Amino acid sequence: MSGTNSPEAVKKLLENMQSDLRALSLECKKKFPPVKEDKNCSFAVKLLRARKPLGYGDLLDLFQVCESASFDLTVIKFGTLKENSSEVVQPFLMGCGTKEPKITQLCLAAIQRLMSHEVVSETAAGNIINMLWQLMENSLEELKLLQTVLVLLTTNTVVHDEALSKVGSLFVKAIVLCFRLHFTKDNITNNTAAATVRQVVTVVFERMVAEDERHRDIIEQPVLVQGNSNRRSVSALKPCAKDAYMLFQDLCQLVNADAPYWLVGMTEMTRTFGLELLESVLNDFPQVFLQHQEFSFLLKERVCPLVIKLFSPNIKFRQGSSTSSSPAPVEKPYFPICMRLLRVVSVLIKQFYSLLVTECEIFLSLLVKFLDADKPQWLRAVAVESIHRLCVQPQLLRSFCQSYDMKQHSTKVFRDIVNALGSFIQSLFLVPPTGNPATVNQAGKDLSSKLVSLLSLPYLTGNSNPGGPVSAPANSGMLGIGGGVTLLPAFEYRGTWIPILTVTVQGSAKATYLEMLDKVEPPTIPEGYAMSVAFHCLLDLVRGITSMIEGELGEVEIEFSRAVWEEMVNACWCGLLAALSLLLDASTDEAATENILKAELTMAALCGRLGLVTSRDAFITAICKAYSIQGQSVTMISPSSESHQQVVAVGQPLAVQPQGTVMLTSKNIQCMRTLLNLAHCHGAVLGTSWQLVLATLQHLVWILGLKPSSGGALKPGRAVEGPSTVLTTAVMTDLPVISNILSRLFESSQYLDDVSLHHLINALCSLSLEAMDMAYGNNKEPSLFAVAKLLETGLVNMHRIEILWRPLTGHLLEVCQHPNSRMREWGAEALTSLIKAGLTFNHDPPLSQNQSEWSFLPPFQRLQLLLLNPLKEMSSINHPDIRLKQLECVLQILQSQGDSLGPGWPLVLGVMGAIRNDQGESLIRTAFQCLQLVVTDFLPTMPCTCLQIVVDVAGSFGLHNQELNISLTSIGLLWNISDYFFQRGETIEKELDKEEAAQQKQAEEKGVVLNRPFHPAPPFDCLWLCLYAKLGELCVDPRPAVRKSAGQTLFSTIGAHGTLLQHSTWHTVIWKVLFHLLDRVRESSTTADKEKIESGGGNILIHHSRDTAEKQWAETWVLTLAGVARIFNTRRYLLQPLGDFPRAWDVLLDHIQSAALSKNNEVSLAALKSFQEILQIVSPVRDSDKPETPPAVNVPVPVLIGSISGPGLNRPFIRTDSIGERLRRYSGSEPPIVTDELEDLNLWWAAWNTWYRIGSESTKPPITFDKLTFIPSQPFLTALIQIFPALYQHIKTGFNMDDLQKLGVILHSAVSVPISSDASPFILPSYTEAVLTSLQEAVLTALDVLQKAICVGPENMQIMYPAIFDQLLAFVEFSCKPPQYGQLETKHIANAKYNQAEWVALNYVPFAERSLEVVVDLYQKTACHKAVVNEKVLQNIIKTLRVPLSLKYSCPSESTWKLAVSSLLKVLSIGLPVARQHASSGKFDSMWPELANTFEDFLFTKSIPPDNLSIQEFQRNESIDVEVVQLISTEILPYANFIPKEFVGQIMTMLNKGSIHSQSSSFTEAEIDIRLREEFSKMCFETLLQFSFSNKVTTPQEGYISRMALSVLLKRSQDVLHRYIEDERLSGKCPLPRQQVTEIIFVLKAVSTLIDSLKKTQPENVDGNTWAQVIALYPTLVECITCSSSEVCSALKEALVPFKDFMQPPASKVQNGES
Repeated sequence: MSGTNSPEAVKKLLENMQSDLRALSLECKKKFPPVKEDKNCSFAVKLLRARKPLGYGDLLDLFQVCESASFDLTVIKFGTLKENSSEVVQPFLMGCGTKEPKITQLCLAAIQRLMSHEVVSETAAGNIINMLWQLMENSLEELKLLQTVLVLLTTNTVVHDEALSKVGSLFVKAIVLCFRLHFTKDNITNNTAAATVRQVVTVVFERMVAEDERHRDIIEQPVLVQGNSNRRSVSALKPCAKDAYMLFQDLCQLVNADAPYWLVGMTEMTRTFGLELLESVLNDFPQVFLQHQEFSFLLKERVCPLVIKLFSPNIKFRQGSSTSSSPAPVEKPYFPICMRLLRVVSVLIKQFYSLLVTECEIFLSLLVKFLDADKPQWLRAVAVESIHRLCVQPQLLRSFCQSYDMKQHSTKVFRDIVNALGSFIQSLFLVPPTGNPATVNQAGKDLSSKLVSLLSLPYLTGNSNPGGPVSAPANSGMLGIGGGVTLLPAFEYRGTWIPILTVTVQGSAKATYLEMLDKVEPPTIPEGYAMSVAFHCLLDLVRGITSMIEGELGEVEIEFSRAVWEEMVNACWCGLLAALSLLLDASTDEAATENILKAELTMAALCGRLGLVTSRDAFITAICKAYSIQGQSVTMISPSSESHQQVVAVGQPLAVQPQGTVMLTSKNIQCMRTLLNLAHCHGAVLGTSWQLVLATLQHLVWILGLKPSSGGALKPGRAVEGPSTVLTTAVMTDLPVISNILSRLFESSQYLDDVSLHHLINALCSLSLEAMDMAYGNNKEPSLFAVAKLLETGLVNMHRIEILWRPLTGHLLEVCQHPNSRMREWGAEALTSLIKAGLTFNHDPPLSQNQSEWSFLPPFQRLQLLLLNPLKEMSSINHPDIRLKQLECVLQILQSQGDSLGPGWPLVLGVMGAIRNDQGESLIRTAFQCLQLVVTDFLPTMPCTCLQIVVDVAGSFGLHNQELNISLTSIGLLWNISDYFFQRGETIEKELDKEEAAQQKQAEEKGVVLNRPFHPAPPFDCLWLCLYAKLGELCVDPRPAVRKSAGQTLFSTIGAHGTLLQHSTWHTVIWKVLFHLLDRVRESSTTADKEKIESGGGNILIHHSRDTAEKQWAETWVLTLAGVARIFNTRRYLLQPLGDFPRAWDVLLDHIQSAALSKNNEVSLAALKSFQEILQIVSPVRDSDKPETPPAVNVPVPVLIGSISGPGLNRPFIRTDSIGERLRRYSGSEPPIVTDELEDLNLWWAAWNTWYRIGSESTKPPITFDKLTFIPSQPFLTALIQIFPALYQHIKTGFNMDDLQKLGVILHSAVSVPISSDASPFILPSYTEAVLTSLQEAVLTALDVLQKAICVGPENMQIMYPAIFDQLLAFVEFSCKPPQYGQLETKHIANAKYNQAEWVALNYVPFAERSLEVVVDLYQKTACHKAVVNEKVLQNIIKTLRVPLSLKYSCPSESTWKLAVSSLLKVLSIGLPVARQHASSGKFDSMWPELANTFEDFLFTKSIPPDNLSIQEFQRNESIDVEVVQLISTEILPYANFIPKEFVGQIMTMLNKGSIHSQSSSFTEAEIDIRLREEFSKMCFETLLQFSFSNKVTTPQEGYISRMALSVLLKRSQDVLHRYIEDERLSGKCPLPRQQVTEIIFVLKAVSTLIDSLKKTQPENVDGNTWAQVIALYPTLVECITCSSSEVCSALKEALVPFKDFMQPPASKVQNGES
């Protein structure tokens, strides 16, 4: 009515007022006269009568007049009424004041009418409010009061604080009045007051909104609040805004239990009501708070802290925790407040999230906490409802993610919410709800015990008894209705059964417990309610996020948006997946299962679109896991299982060892549909997850028994093996449909992009690999799903076949190798079908065009080659059935495509060449016939680039060991091919060069290096090198015949056609062909078997020199080494200019060394022959020449060297065919061979080092000896030593002492080597002949060469003389002490019968004696050399000779000691003058004692003469002794003053000893005179006397020595005579022993000699005592006269005669004697 000023409205109002007044009058008549008399009444009536004068005074009349009067209504206006409203309302106010119920009601109704017509002025309004306050305080007409206040505040804008300031805060009073009425004792009043307060609060804010709307254009809006900026002064607000502000502020105060600032007069207030009001304001007027800073400030400063404070009890409370332990009991959560707080929080988050980011983080964290299992059930239920409200707002969730999860140090709120939901769901399964006894699960009971009828089901909408207890079934998933059983939707997990309730419509969050504003006590939460809400939370969350992100994905994508999407998905996927998987596992309801699967599918697709691989795979895994592919088995279902799923199929699982059976349930089929849906609609984003999807589909196909048919489609086949396969009729009828869907799925792969297609192919391959693994080791039916689908996918994608060809065919080739024949057969079928389809497919451009200019394209760009390649790859498969398919396919291709086989030739040849040994002789023979055809007919027609392949294939047949003839023929083919190369060389070279240039250009464009065998040799040379390399391979074939043939062909070919090669290519020939071959031959030879081979196959006997593999390889080694050495020799003019010739030389020397040191005499000897050849000691042998004897290089070469040329070494390779003639023709055109000796010194030194290593290694004695011990042969050692003199001529300028030492060691070791008893008859002469062996000759020759070189060499070389002496002297020692060869026991040739001894020592005497002659000869030339003097050579010679001289008769040969004596005499005759000359330098000091000892050992030897020694021989020997004494008397004693005194003393003693006869008991009496060495004794005596009394005595000491000698001599004579006299007297007539008689005769002779000597001496040189001793002998001599022996008498006479001169001594002597 407001604003209506029409006459009709006024009339209506006045009529109503008239009736009101009438009614009031009527009532007042009865009880209250004052009312009736009121003046105001009359005034009112006057007004009503439009100023017509009234004459009635009392009220009754007034109303009677009113009833009968007729008004002029046109003149009365609302404005008039409003101006006078104070008077108009006065009667009604007075009526109210009567406190009479009826009157009060009447008046309030009238006042309401006036107010509703807005004809009440501010004053009147104030009066009305005061009157209402009084009524309120008197508890009268409370409902009418509320009505009136509501009308007053809603229809009249005058009532607000500012306007009424003069009459007090009436507006506030009105509001407070409503609040106070809310707390009366009457329920109806309370509820009405509550509704009124709500409306009043709404009105206040609506006025503010209207006020803002009015002023919108005038005043600019205040900016939004930023953070906690200080609030502006409240006075700045406009009136209505100020009212709203004050009201809201006081509401916060009241909820916080503080006194209000504005609502004065409030007596009480409940928090629940306050929170409801706050919520309604926040929910209904969000723009007020967002637009006005003052209000924003209230939100932040008042509302949020208040909410957090009130949440406190809920946070701290833990259900089930005992309060006694904590000091202060925790306040229990109060349901009404908690529930209302959550409602406020929901609004705050929804409406003011942007203002309250930090506060919302706290609220959200609290919400998550309230889901904890230790919170009360009701609290968890309302919390999950609150979260549900958030889950249906994806944009809000996005904001959470941006504000929290994406900030570095912030709580991950969004993630926590999702995870909390998951944990919540899990906890419901694990923990039975506490505090709700009616719903505690009794898990583990059998289904039969659960058939309890459900008394009621708490579907909570419209519940007529919300406060009453809800009874639920104990634990039942079934409802009994009329004897039947109906399944209820529920989750069941590990015995916990939770029903699914219909709680809300999808996409909306309709809460139940958050709306229970009338409840004071916590409600009972029905079983399954919380689970159902949480379930819906998850579904709505997925739906919301997905639809939001996918909607935005369609628009322009911003990097930041993408980051937010990815963060949202990353934050929630783990929690979602965990929860959904658990629910899927537990779900027994088809609709719920469908929803869960749909959610998982949606998330998987979303993750795929965003490229989040991990999460995508996780969701897909979850769907597959629901099908239970884990462990390759669907859930095993036992009969007693509690699952309520319908079983639709039963079969054996797809496993290696299937155990039990597998049942497919309807839930499995649901999962399958979801998977198919996923693959079909979202294949492009599946990526690596195809693997999981396809594995699961394969399992389905397996259980349903679908089998592949042509083209790869799956058709229902025979049932899977095993009696356990059962399919329900429903599934049977669906099989064709499933087959079609599967085929459509793979057909749709043609629409996938390339990357997705690759993922699909990879997954199929991977799946196929698993199927292959499973099919190993058994012949059961394999799973062919993957192979069939690979074929299907390949056929539908033929238009882009090159993209998937490699992975596709690569895998099918693996399938072709599978041991399971069915699997293998299908692999080959698929592969050959694809190849044939690919070749016949109408490609764009066509294949024929595709290969144009093929030679300039690299292979991977040529489609034909790409398609043919797998055919070649099939060659690596062993199975005959596969090879059959391959050859059939090749045949078909040759028949259809043979004319266009340009680039395909290599593949065709490759298939031929791939035939292997183990594939049967017939297969090899057939393939070889093809090759022969190619070589004879097709070489000119094929591209020259394929010639190399032909060489390779021919070579590969050579290596086949099935039939020797094929191998040998293939070597012949290689010779024919080489001949073709030679004939058409120019043409081939041109074509190859052209091809090379093209490839080089292409390689440069691509920036890659051209890579081909033997690069960078020219292409034509490379062809030759490949041929050589192939022959080289055949040279190490296990069969000797092949090796020999190939070796001869190789060296012939290099010899015949080698001149065609570029000079630089020789480098490759040497390194890659020849040395490589040598390496392999050496390796094979050293590892060859030593077992004896009985026969060569059939009845062929094998010669003993070839009866082991080792011996056969030795022949190869000899042939190869000789061939290489010959090339080095004949082609040196080509090789030497190559840069690394020295390195090649070293390698060749290394090979010669290895061969020389091999334990095979044939090889080692041949190695030395090759050594001689490369050193050009032997002149190079031409094919047309015969082997020559090597020329002697100043060396007498013994005949033995001929044995070096082993069989076949230098045999010319003569061929009987035309090729042989060609060979001779080519060899005639060779350039002349250069035989100049190497100029490069380094090469010679390298040769010397090799020679040294060979020598030192080969002659080193083994550590242990047995029958198999290898000892080098004499010819080998001879050849080795014979190399040295020639070698030395080149290195002599740098040859130093070290080298000499090395040489000495080798020479010494070489001559020490014994010979085997088998060989000794051929090497050794009979022991009666004393001749040197060839080896010994060579050794001495070597030293001779060296000695001569030193002789003519520079001064610095002469220091080597002593070393040469040492070496020769070492050999001299062999005469008495043959050298020992390690620990080997040898027998001397003289004592050995050939069949007894393993090893025979050589006769070293001739060698030692020859060496001694050389020593003497050399010493005669070099005695005065400084080095010879300094190095005490003379002493060494004496020391060496002392050994045979002291042995004398014990020497192995008599000639030795005689030669030693004569040598000693010669040496001393030259050496002693030199020694005297250097006496003062002391260089010979140590020689003299050695010399004295030597004389001593020889003259008084301990060895006994042999019994058979003749008297003449003995006399000759004595004359040698005499010669020695003569030397002493002539060369030593005359020069006593230059000689050390000790030495002279030793000589004196010796002469003394010699002068006294000592007999030998072994002599016969007849010989005794001779055997007494009388001549010797006499000589000694005379020398002694001569020396003693010579006139040359210069020092007293010398005289003392002579006196001593005489004294000893005389005393001994006296003793012998006395003893003789005594014995003669005692013997009587018996004769004395012959010896004693001889002795006395000798003494008597000595006495006469002595006296003669004394007489000849100068008298002054004889001491007086000596004379006295001589004279004293006289009496003794006289006593001997009585002797009976005539011989003694004769001697006595001679002795006595000289005494005549002593009868009268001279006077001087007498005086001397006296003095």
